[in-house]
Amino acid sequence: MVNRFASVTALVLSAVPASPLFAQTCESLATLKLSHTVITASTLVPAGPFSGPAGPGGAANGAPTVPAHCEVKGTIRPSPDFDIKFALWLPVTGWNGKYHQEGNGGWAGAIPYRSMIDPLTRGYATAATDDGHEGGGDAAWAIGHPEKLIDFGYRAVHETSVEAKAIVRAFYGRDPSLNYFEGCSDGGREALMEAQRYPEDFNGILAGAPASNWSHLFTGFVWNERAALETPGSSIPPAKLPALQNAVLAACDSDDGLKDGLLSDPRSCRFDPGVLLCKATDDSSCLTAAQVDTVRKIYAGARNPRTGEQIFPGWPRGAEAAPGNWGAWITPANPASAIQFNFGNTYYGQAVFETASWDFRVFDFDRDVLFGDAKAGPVLNATNPDLRSFRAAGGKLLQYHGWGDAAISALSSIEYYESVQTFVSKFPDARSIASRSTDEFFRLFLVPGMGHCGGGLGPNSFDAFTPLESWVEKDIAPAQFIGSGNVTGDATRKMTRPICAYPSVARYKGAGDPNDAASFVCSVAAR
Repeated sequence: MVNRFASVTALVLSAVPASPLFAQTCESLATLKLSHTVITASTLVPAGPFSGPAGPGGAANGAPTVPAHCEVKGTIRPSPDFDIKFALWLPVTGWNGKYHQEGNGGWAGAIPYRSMIDPLTRGYATAATDDGHEGGGDAAWAIGHPEKLIDFGYRAVHETSVEAKAIVRAFYGRDPSLNYFEGCSDGGREALMEAQRYPEDFNGILAGAPASNWSHLFTGFVWNERAALETPGSSIPPAKLPALQNAVLAACDSDDGLKDGLLSDPRSCRFDPGVLLCKATDDSSCLTAAQVDTVRKIYAGARNPRTGEQIFPGWPRGAEAAPGNWGAWITPANPASAIQFNFGNTYYGQAVFETASWDFRVFDFDRDVLFGDAKAGPVLNATNPDLRSFRAAGGKLLQYHGWGDAAISALSSIEYYESVQTFVSKFPDARSIASRSTDEFFRLFLVPGMGHCGGGLGPNSFDAFTPLESWVEKDIAPAQFIGSGNVTGDATRKMTRPICAYPSVARYKGAGDPNDAASFVCSVAAR
């Protein structure tokens, strides 16, 4: 059946001549000449239900409404081994004069169209890339293609930013007034990489749960894989996770002054899984000796067996049984199918050693980690604490991470933030000698109970982008924002909670509704 409304709308829009809003028509962008970039399509899309790919960037269920826009698709190919694809959506009405770019997840390999809907709805010209390859289930594309690994590591995001802004300029007749980047997981890594390598690309950057120390994070995945698959009985069946989480909460939930099923700062929890050791029958209420050892290793994190040095921090306690957490990432019903293990194996097997015969069982946590750091680390790791150029350019960086994240330990976000604090304090910008305060341009927010980029427990639904806008455009630095979610253990009741700038946490005032954000205050907790 022909959609006559869509056809008529497209006809009307395409007939709109260049005007003060449009320097040229959408269709004419197809002939725009850009360096080493070919525009493959330029199409007016009327407002209506989203009809693009289901993912990544959102669930396939439902079809959100997408405003009318000019969709430009292109390929950046500066050399024969480059194939960076991107898409740019340009509002045909209500452009706010700004540019927004979305990050990827996992190994990327597809343009995250669904993630582009919200910024377009806010009035942004918005773009995203596939990071230079197709298919994100593994890193097979990196074998024999070092340039593609560089594209994934940092080049595709930067090149997309450059080319997309040129198209924005051609379409509207002026540059964007402000530029933003937003991403979570690998997109969070991309966000930090932009602040470090290309400090003038974006005025505001929102980095969620960043996989910033890529080489060591994926080493942590292999560490957990070795622990869980050490023996046939080492993995923890999902049916045992509620007993583990309940024991953690029984020991530590009241440490923050409120027994609510959430740990405001799990670092203060010293729970030892040995208390769950099975006394007689092995059932869902206890852990075997092998399983206790596995949990201890997951909590402790990867270490170099020769030097004792921490390679990557362990996973915090308190949300082990939350939906989509340990049961998917670390200890699923089929132990070998853990999401972490696939990422660890593809990183070392394909991106580092570039061989299909790589076996995690013979991995050396000393020699092989050093090799991975030297070969892939410089391309993939976004751990440089020197953000002086980003600060000097006026940039603002807002980072958030869920304490219940079973994919990327929230402790790694604290590590990076504190490394920037130390660096900035020791090496102030010569153009601003008096400024040694990191929170003038970089703030970290930790979310109790939240899983990977959302979900999990607690106040896991929030808008962190609007506070970033206010910081960039009105110089209102965020001390907190409000999250909402279900009351732990009762999905029929809702709760709100302040999400505080690190190192503060939300502390209950001692009176008032414990499910109301107004009953809390942000303060630095003693540890």
